[in-house]
Amino acid sequence: MKKQLTIWGLLLTVVISSCNNTKDQDADQHSHVSDKESKPLYTCPMPQDSVFSDKPGKCPKCGMELELVTNKSSTAGLEPESILQPANEFVVSSIPVTTMQPRAEQIEIETLGYISYDNRNAGSIAARVSGRIEKLYVRYRFQKVNKGQRIMDVYSPEILTAQQNLLFLLKNDPDNVSLVQAASDKLRLLGMSDRQLQDLIKNRTPAFTIAVYSNYSGHIHESSNSGAMDNKEGNMKDISLLTEELNIKEGMYVQKGQSVFKVYNPDKAWALLNIYADHQALVKKGNTVRVVPETAPGKDFRATIDFIEPFFRVENKTLTARVNFDNSLLKIPVGSQVKATIFGNTKKAFWLPRQAVLSLGLDAVVFRKYDNGFKAQKISTGMLHDNNIQVLDGLSEKDSVAINAQYLMDSESFIKIKN
Repeated sequence: MKKQLTIWGLLLTVVISSCNNTKDQDADQHSHVSDKESKPLYTCPMPQDSVFSDKPGKCPKCGMELELVTNKSSTAGLEPESILQPANEFVVSSIPVTTMQPRAEQIEIETLGYISYDNRNAGSIAARVSGRIEKLYVRYRFQKVNKGQRIMDVYSPEILTAQQNLLFLLKNDPDNVSLVQAASDKLRLLGMSDRQLQDLIKNRTPAFTIAVYSNYSGHIHESSNSGAMDNKEGNMKDISLLTEELNIKEGMYVQKGQSVFKVYNPDKAWALLNIYADHQALVKKGNTVRVVPETAPGKDFRATIDFIEPFFRVENKTLTARVNFDNSLLKIPVGSQVKATIFGNTKKAFWLPRQAVLSLGLDAVVFRKYDNGFKAQKISTGMLHDNNIQVLDGLSEKDSVAINAQYLMDSESFIKIKN
Protein backbone atom coordinates (compact mmCIF):
# COMPACT_ATOMS: atom_id res chain seq x y z
CA MET A 1 0.00 0.00 0.00
CA LYS A 2 2.78 2.39 0.89
CA LYS A 3 4.55 1.51 -2.35
CA GLN A 4 1.43 2.40 -4.41
CA LEU A 5 1.12 5.80 -2.72
CA THR A 6 4.71 6.55 -3.61
CA ILE A 7 4.09 5.78 -7.31
CA TRP A 8 1.00 8.00 -7.41
CA GLY A 9 2.96 10.81 -5.85
CA LEU A 10 5.63 10.62 -8.47
CA LEU A 11 3.03 10.67 -11.27
CA LEU A 12 1.35 13.75 -9.78
CA THR A 13 4.69 15.56 -9.62
CA VAL A 14 5.39 14.82 -13.32
CA VAL A 15 1.92 16.11 -14.40
CA ILE A 16 2.29 19.35 -12.42
CA SER A 17 5.76 19.95 -13.91
CA SER A 18 4.48 19.32 -17.45
CA CYS A 19 1.62 21.81 -17.02
CA ASN A 20 4.00 24.45 -15.76
CA ASN A 21 6.30 23.91 -18.77
CA THR A 22 3.35 24.24 -21.19
CA LYS A 23 2.26 27.50 -19.59
CA ASP A 24 5.82 28.81 -19.81
CA GLN A 25 6.01 27.89 -23.52
CA ASP A 26 2.64 29.55 -24.27
CA ALA A 27 3.79 32.64 -22.47
CA ASP A 28 7.03 32.71 -24.45
CA GLN A 29 5.19 32.27 -27.76
CA HIS A 30 2.68 35.00 -26.88
CA SER A 31 5.54 37.29 -25.90
CA HIS A 32 7.29 36.52 -29.24
CA VAL A 33 4.15 37.22 -31.25
CA SER A 34 3.52 40.42 -29.33
CA ASP A 35 7.09 41.54 -30.02
CA LYS A 36 6.66 40.73 -33.77
CA GLU A 37 3.38 42.62 -33.96
CA SER A 38 4.89 45.59 -32.17
CA LYS A 39 7.67 45.89 -34.78
CA PRO A 40 6.87 47.79 -38.00
CA LEU A 41 6.43 45.63 -41.09
CA TYR A 42 6.88 46.82 -44.68
CA THR A 43 5.67 45.08 -47.83
CA CYS A 44 5.70 45.59 -51.59
CA PRO A 45 2.49 47.12 -53.04
CA MET A 46 2.57 44.59 -55.89
CA PRO A 47 0.52 41.64 -54.66
CA GLN A 48 2.40 39.02 -56.67
CA ASP A 49 5.84 39.90 -55.24
CA SER A 50 5.15 38.87 -51.59
CA VAL A 51 8.13 40.81 -50.21
CA PHE A 52 8.25 41.72 -46.49
CA SER A 53 10.84 43.66 -44.50
CA ASP A 54 11.18 45.26 -41.05
CA LYS A 55 12.87 48.31 -42.61
CA PRO A 56 11.68 50.78 -45.25
CA GLY A 57 13.29 50.65 -48.68
CA LYS A 58 12.70 49.43 -52.21
CA CYS A 59 11.36 46.10 -53.39
CA PRO A 60 14.23 43.91 -54.67
CA LYS A 61 11.92 42.47 -57.38
CA CYS A 62 10.14 45.47 -58.91
CA GLY A 63 11.96 48.46 -57.39
CA MET A 64 8.83 50.08 -55.90
CA GLU A 65 8.89 51.72 -52.46
CA LEU A 66 7.84 49.37 -49.65
CA GLU A 67 4.65 50.34 -47.81
CA LEU A 68 4.00 50.12 -44.07
CA VAL A 69 1.59 47.40 -43.06
CA THR A 70 -0.90 48.63 -40.46
CA ASN A 71 -1.84 46.58 -37.41
CA LYS A 72 -5.25 45.96 -38.89
CA SER A 73 -5.27 42.71 -40.78
CA SER A 74 -5.56 43.11 -44.58
CA THR A 75 -8.04 40.26 -44.63
CA ALA A 76 -10.42 41.83 -42.13
CA GLY A 77 -14.02 41.65 -43.28
CA LEU A 78 -13.29 39.12 -46.03
CA GLU A 79 -15.20 35.90 -46.25
CA PRO A 80 -13.11 32.72 -46.09
CA GLU A 81 -14.42 31.56 -49.50
CA SER A 82 -13.09 34.77 -51.09
CA ILE A 83 -9.59 34.28 -49.70
CA LEU A 84 -9.49 30.59 -50.61
CA GLN A 85 -10.44 31.08 -54.31
CA PRO A 86 -7.70 30.40 -56.93
CA ALA A 87 -5.57 33.42 -57.89
CA ASN A 88 -6.28 32.88 -61.57
CA GLU A 89 -10.04 33.28 -60.99
CA PHE A 90 -10.36 35.79 -58.16
CA VAL A 91 -8.03 38.59 -57.04
CA VAL A 92 -8.32 40.37 -53.68
CA SER A 93 -7.37 44.02 -54.17
CA SER A 94 -8.51 47.56 -53.47
CA ILE A 95 -7.17 49.38 -56.56
CA PRO A 96 -9.32 52.10 -58.17
CA VAL A 97 -12.14 51.12 -60.51
CA THR A 98 -13.86 52.69 -63.50
CA THR A 99 -16.99 52.15 -65.61
CA MET A 100 -17.80 52.32 -69.30
CA GLN A 101 -18.46 55.83 -70.58
CA PRO A 102 -21.05 56.26 -73.35
CA ARG A 103 -20.09 59.12 -75.65
CA ALA A 104 -19.76 60.08 -79.30
CA GLU A 105 -16.19 60.37 -80.55
CA GLN A 106 -15.02 62.29 -83.61
CA ILE A 107 -12.70 59.70 -85.11
CA GLU A 108 -9.37 60.94 -86.46
CA ILE A 109 -7.32 58.38 -88.35
CA GLU A 110 -3.63 58.95 -89.05
CA THR A 111 -2.36 57.34 -92.24
CA LEU A 112 0.37 57.52 -94.87
CA GLY A 113 0.33 57.66 -98.66
CA TYR A 114 1.85 59.24 -101.75
CA ILE A 115 0.98 61.53 -104.66
CA SER A 116 0.03 59.98 -108.00
CA TYR A 117 -1.43 61.10 -111.31
CA ASP A 118 -5.19 61.31 -111.69
CA ASN A 119 -5.71 58.63 -114.35
CA ARG A 120 -9.01 60.19 -115.38
CA ASN A 121 -7.07 63.05 -116.96
CA ALA A 122 -4.59 60.90 -118.87
CA GLY A 123 -4.49 61.26 -122.66
CA SER A 124 -3.44 58.63 -125.19
CA ILE A 125 -1.40 59.18 -128.36
CA ALA A 126 -2.22 56.37 -130.80
CA ALA A 127 -1.04 55.45 -134.28
CA ARG A 128 -3.82 55.82 -136.85
CA VAL A 129 -1.84 54.00 -139.52
CA SER A 130 0.61 51.14 -139.55
CA GLY A 131 4.16 52.11 -140.38
CA ARG A 132 7.70 52.84 -139.27
CA ILE A 133 8.83 55.62 -136.91
CA GLU A 134 11.15 57.81 -138.97
CA LYS A 135 11.68 60.61 -136.46
CA LEU A 136 11.05 60.78 -132.67
CA TYR A 137 10.89 64.15 -130.92
CA VAL A 138 10.60 62.90 -127.29
CA ARG A 139 13.37 60.95 -125.62
CA TYR A 140 12.74 60.19 -121.95
CA ARG A 141 9.98 59.55 -119.49
CA PHE A 142 8.40 62.44 -117.61
CA GLN A 143 9.40 64.78 -120.43
CA LYS A 144 7.10 67.81 -120.51
CA VAL A 145 5.01 68.11 -123.71
CA ASN A 146 2.39 70.71 -124.69
CA LYS A 147 -0.79 70.41 -126.63
CA GLY A 148 -0.06 70.60 -130.39
CA GLN A 149 3.59 69.59 -129.97
CA ARG A 150 5.06 67.30 -132.62
CA ILE A 151 5.79 63.85 -131.17
CA MET A 152 6.97 61.69 -134.07
CA ASP A 153 6.95 61.21 -137.86
CA VAL A 154 5.66 57.91 -139.23
CA TYR A 155 6.22 56.48 -142.70
CA SER A 156 3.17 54.54 -143.87
CA PRO A 157 2.52 53.00 -147.32
CA GLU A 158 -1.21 53.25 -146.60
CA ILE A 159 -1.24 57.03 -146.21
CA LEU A 160 1.13 57.43 -149.16
CA THR A 161 -1.35 55.54 -151.34
CA ALA A 162 -4.23 57.68 -150.07
CA GLN A 163 -2.32 60.86 -150.98
CA GLN A 164 -1.65 59.58 -154.49
CA ASN A 165 -5.34 58.78 -154.95
CA LEU A 166 -6.31 62.35 -154.05
CA LEU A 167 -3.70 63.83 -156.36
CA PHE A 168 -4.90 61.57 -159.21
CA LEU A 169 -8.47 62.82 -158.78
CA LEU A 170 -7.38 66.44 -158.63
CA LYS A 171 -5.41 66.00 -161.86
CA ASN A 172 -7.83 63.90 -163.92
CA ASP A 173 -11.31 64.62 -162.49
CA PRO A 174 -11.23 67.84 -160.46
CA ASP A 175 -14.94 68.50 -161.03
CA ASN A 176 -15.96 65.28 -159.26
CA VAL A 177 -16.52 66.99 -155.93
CA SER A 178 -17.86 63.92 -154.10
CA LEU A 179 -14.83 61.74 -154.91
CA VAL A 180 -12.38 64.52 -154.07
CA GLN A 181 -14.15 65.14 -150.77
CA ALA A 182 -14.16 61.41 -149.93
CA ALA A 183 -10.43 61.14 -150.65
CA SER A 184 -9.72 64.20 -148.45
CA ASP A 185 -11.83 62.82 -145.59
CA LYS A 186 -9.95 59.53 -145.74
CA LEU A 187 -6.64 61.36 -145.28
CA ARG A 188 -8.06 63.24 -142.28
CA LEU A 189 -9.21 59.96 -140.74
CA LEU A 190 -5.72 58.52 -141.22
CA GLY A 191 -4.32 61.34 -139.10
CA MET A 192 -3.41 64.03 -141.59
CA SER A 193 -4.08 67.53 -140.31
CA ASP A 194 -5.89 70.22 -142.32
CA ARG A 195 -2.65 72.10 -142.73
CA GLN A 196 -0.89 69.07 -144.17
CA LEU A 197 -3.83 68.44 -146.46
CA GLN A 198 -3.73 72.01 -147.76
CA ASP A 199 0.02 71.73 -148.41
CA LEU A 200 -0.60 68.51 -150.33
CA ILE A 201 -3.25 70.09 -152.54
CA LYS A 202 -1.14 73.21 -153.09
CA ASN A 203 2.19 71.53 -153.83
CA ARG A 204 0.73 68.42 -155.54
CA THR A 205 3.58 66.39 -154.00
CA PRO A 206 2.86 63.47 -151.61
CA ALA A 207 4.64 63.42 -148.24
CA PHE A 208 6.44 60.19 -147.40
CA THR A 209 5.85 60.61 -143.62
CA ILE A 210 2.99 61.86 -141.55
CA ALA A 211 3.53 63.89 -138.37
CA VAL A 212 1.85 62.83 -135.12
CA TYR A 213 0.96 65.63 -132.69
CA SER A 214 -0.03 65.58 -129.01
CA ASN A 215 -3.55 66.62 -128.14
CA TYR A 216 -2.65 66.99 -124.45
CA SER A 217 -0.23 68.81 -122.15
CA GLY A 218 1.65 67.03 -119.37
CA HIS A 219 4.28 64.34 -118.71
CA ILE A 220 4.79 61.75 -121.42
CA HIS A 221 5.13 58.02 -120.70
CA GLU A 222 5.11 54.86 -122.73
CA SER A 223 1.67 53.43 -123.01
CA SER A 224 2.88 49.86 -122.37
CA ASN A 225 3.92 50.46 -118.75
CA SER A 226 2.91 54.09 -118.18
CA GLY A 227 6.49 55.19 -117.69
CA ALA A 228 7.78 54.73 -114.15
CA MET A 229 4.31 53.96 -112.81
CA ASP A 230 3.32 50.32 -112.37
CA ASN A 231 -0.29 49.69 -113.34
CA LYS A 232 -0.69 46.54 -111.30
CA GLU A 233 0.51 47.94 -108.00
CA GLY A 234 0.13 51.68 -108.56
CA ASN A 235 3.48 52.39 -106.88
CA MET A 236 6.54 54.26 -108.07
CA LYS A 237 9.30 51.94 -109.27
CA ASP A 238 13.01 52.51 -108.84
CA ILE A 239 13.99 56.17 -109.15
CA SER A 240 16.46 55.35 -111.93
CA LEU A 241 13.51 54.69 -114.24
CA LEU A 242 12.50 58.35 -114.07
CA THR A 243 15.31 59.42 -116.39
CA GLU A 244 15.61 56.29 -118.51
CA GLU A 245 15.15 56.58 -122.24
CA LEU A 246 11.85 55.54 -123.73
CA ASN A 247 11.70 52.04 -125.13
CA ILE A 248 10.10 53.43 -128.27
CA LYS A 249 12.95 54.11 -130.72
CA GLU A 250 13.28 55.44 -134.24
CA GLY A 251 12.99 52.67 -136.81
CA MET A 252 10.45 50.67 -134.84
CA TYR A 253 7.12 49.74 -136.40
CA VAL A 254 3.75 50.63 -134.96
CA GLN A 255 0.41 49.04 -135.68
CA LYS A 256 -2.77 50.80 -136.70
CA GLY A 257 -4.74 51.71 -133.58
CA GLN A 258 -1.80 51.02 -131.24
CA SER A 259 -1.54 53.34 -128.22
CA VAL A 260 2.08 54.48 -128.30
CA PHE A 261 2.27 57.15 -125.56
CA LYS A 262 0.25 58.37 -122.59
CA VAL A 263 0.31 61.94 -121.35
CA TYR A 264 -0.44 62.56 -117.65
CA ASN A 265 -1.46 65.97 -116.42
CA PRO A 266 0.54 66.81 -113.22
CA ASP A 267 -1.93 69.57 -112.36
CA LYS A 268 -4.61 66.94 -111.69
CA ALA A 269 -3.41 64.54 -109.04
CA TRP A 270 -4.49 62.00 -106.44
CA ALA A 271 -3.27 61.43 -102.90
CA LEU A 272 -3.40 57.65 -102.45
CA LEU A 273 -3.82 56.82 -98.75
CA ASN A 274 -3.38 53.39 -97.12
CA ILE A 275 -6.33 52.30 -94.95
CA TYR A 276 -5.57 49.44 -92.55
CA ALA A 277 -8.04 46.74 -91.57
CA ASP A 278 -9.00 48.13 -88.15
CA HIS A 279 -10.02 51.48 -89.69
CA GLN A 280 -11.74 50.35 -92.86
CA ALA A 281 -15.24 50.43 -91.39
CA LEU A 282 -14.76 54.05 -90.27
CA VAL A 283 -13.59 55.53 -93.58
CA LYS A 284 -16.27 56.47 -96.08
CA LYS A 285 -16.41 58.30 -99.36
CA GLY A 286 -16.78 62.01 -98.70
CA ASN A 287 -14.79 62.09 -95.42
CA THR A 288 -12.65 65.20 -94.98
CA VAL A 289 -8.88 64.67 -95.14
CA ARG A 290 -5.97 66.90 -94.16
CA VAL A 291 -2.93 66.07 -96.30
CA VAL A 292 0.61 67.16 -95.37
CA PRO A 293 3.31 66.54 -98.04
CA GLU A 294 6.65 65.53 -96.52
CA THR A 295 8.53 67.48 -99.20
CA ALA A 296 6.60 70.69 -98.40
CA PRO A 297 4.94 70.59 -94.93
CA GLY A 298 3.80 74.19 -95.39
CA LYS A 299 1.65 73.21 -98.37
CA ASP A 300 -0.85 71.15 -96.40
CA PHE A 301 -4.37 71.17 -97.80
CA ARG A 302 -7.82 69.76 -97.14
CA ALA A 303 -9.83 67.64 -99.53
CA THR A 304 -12.37 64.82 -99.47
CA ILE A 305 -12.12 61.10 -100.19
CA ASP A 306 -13.21 60.66 -103.79
CA PHE A 307 -13.03 56.87 -104.11
CA ILE A 308 -12.09 53.79 -102.05
CA GLU A 309 -10.59 50.96 -104.06
CA PRO A 310 -12.57 47.73 -103.42
CA PHE A 311 -9.51 45.46 -103.38
CA PHE A 312 -6.34 44.82 -101.39
CA ARG A 313 -2.99 45.73 -102.87
CA VAL A 314 -0.50 42.90 -103.26
CA GLU A 315 2.36 44.15 -101.09
CA ASN A 316 0.82 46.10 -98.20
CA LYS A 317 -2.58 44.37 -97.83
CA THR A 318 -4.45 47.63 -97.31
CA LEU A 319 -7.33 49.38 -98.97
CA THR A 320 -6.45 52.56 -100.83
CA ALA A 321 -8.47 55.76 -100.60
CA ARG A 322 -8.12 58.26 -103.45
CA VAL A 323 -8.18 61.96 -102.61
CA ASN A 324 -8.60 64.14 -105.68
CA PHE A 325 -7.08 67.65 -105.55
CA ASP A 326 -5.92 70.48 -107.81
CA ASN A 327 -2.13 70.48 -108.06
CA SER A 328 -1.82 73.43 -110.43
CA LEU A 329 -0.90 75.85 -107.61
CA LEU A 330 0.62 73.47 -105.05
CA LYS A 331 3.02 71.86 -107.55
CA ILE A 332 3.66 68.85 -105.31
CA PRO A 333 5.97 66.40 -107.14
CA VAL A 334 4.37 63.15 -108.23
CA GLY A 335 5.54 60.28 -106.03
CA SER A 336 5.98 62.45 -102.92
CA GLN A 337 5.19 60.79 -99.58
CA VAL A 338 2.38 62.37 -97.57
CA LYS A 339 0.93 62.15 -94.08
CA ALA A 340 -2.82 62.47 -93.75
CA THR A 341 -5.48 62.78 -91.07
CA ILE A 342 -8.86 61.38 -92.02
CA PHE A 343 -11.77 62.84 -90.07
CA GLY A 344 -14.09 59.86 -89.86
CA ASN A 345 -17.71 59.68 -88.87
CA THR A 346 -18.76 60.46 -85.30
CA LYS A 347 -18.94 57.17 -83.44
CA LYS A 348 -21.29 56.79 -80.44
CA ALA A 349 -20.24 53.84 -78.32
CA PHE A 350 -19.14 52.65 -74.88
CA TRP A 351 -15.49 53.29 -74.06
CA LEU A 352 -13.00 52.06 -71.45
CA PRO A 353 -9.43 53.22 -70.83
CA ARG A 354 -7.00 51.11 -72.80
CA GLN A 355 -5.13 49.96 -69.68
CA ALA A 356 -8.37 48.54 -68.22
CA VAL A 357 -8.52 45.86 -70.92
CA LEU A 358 -6.06 42.98 -71.02
CA SER A 359 -5.40 41.22 -74.33
CA LEU A 360 -5.02 37.43 -74.24
CA GLY A 361 -4.46 37.04 -77.96
CA LEU A 362 -7.83 36.17 -79.44
CA ASP A 363 -9.68 37.18 -76.25
CA ALA A 364 -9.87 40.41 -74.25
CA VAL A 365 -10.67 40.47 -70.52
CA VAL A 366 -11.32 42.98 -67.77
CA PHE A 367 -11.26 42.51 -64.01
CA ARG A 368 -14.82 43.10 -62.86
CA LYS A 369 -15.35 44.35 -59.30
CA TYR A 370 -17.23 42.13 -56.86
CA ASP A 371 -17.85 42.54 -53.13
CA ASN A 372 -14.41 41.49 -51.91
CA GLY A 373 -12.24 41.56 -55.01
CA PHE A 374 -12.03 41.21 -58.78
CA LYS A 375 -12.84 38.42 -61.20
CA ALA A 376 -11.64 38.16 -64.80
CA GLN A 377 -14.42 38.56 -67.36
CA LYS A 378 -14.27 38.17 -71.14
CA ILE A 379 -15.52 41.06 -73.28
CA SER A 380 -15.82 41.89 -76.98
CA THR A 381 -13.91 44.97 -78.09
CA GLY A 382 -14.03 47.19 -81.14
CA MET A 383 -11.74 49.96 -82.33
CA LEU A 384 -8.96 51.71 -80.43
CA HIS A 385 -9.05 55.51 -80.41
CA ASP A 386 -7.18 58.14 -78.40
CA ASN A 387 -6.03 55.64 -75.71
CA ASN A 388 -9.62 54.41 -75.29
CA ILE A 389 -11.03 51.09 -76.45
CA GLN A 390 -14.57 50.42 -77.61
CA VAL A 391 -16.57 47.78 -75.70
CA LEU A 392 -19.11 45.90 -77.82
CA ASP A 393 -20.35 43.23 -75.43
CA GLY A 394 -19.69 41.62 -72.06
CA LEU A 395 -20.29 44.55 -69.67
CA SER A 396 -23.12 46.83 -68.59
CA GLU A 397 -22.90 50.50 -67.72
CA LYS A 398 -23.19 49.70 -64.00
CA ASP A 399 -20.32 47.21 -63.91
CA SER A 400 -17.11 48.46 -62.30
CA VAL A 401 -13.76 47.19 -63.53
CA ALA A 402 -10.17 47.65 -62.41
CA ILE A 403 -8.69 50.75 -63.97
CA ASN A 404 -5.40 48.89 -64.59
CA ALA A 405 -5.89 45.25 -65.56
CA GLN A 406 -2.16 44.55 -65.84
CA TYR A 407 -1.74 45.35 -62.14
CA LEU A 408 -3.95 42.41 -61.16
CA MET A 409 -2.43 39.81 -63.45
CA ASP A 410 -0.05 37.35 -61.85
CA SER A 411 2.84 36.88 -64.26
CA GLU A 412 3.37 33.33 -63.00
CA SER A 413 -0.14 32.12 -63.69
CA PHE A 414 -2.70 32.25 -66.46
CA ILE A 415 -6.10 33.91 -66.33
CA LYS A 416 -9.04 31.55 -66.27
CA ILE A 417 -12.25 32.95 -67.73
CA LYS A 418 -15.66 31.43 -68.11
CA ASN A 419 -17.58 31.97 -71.33
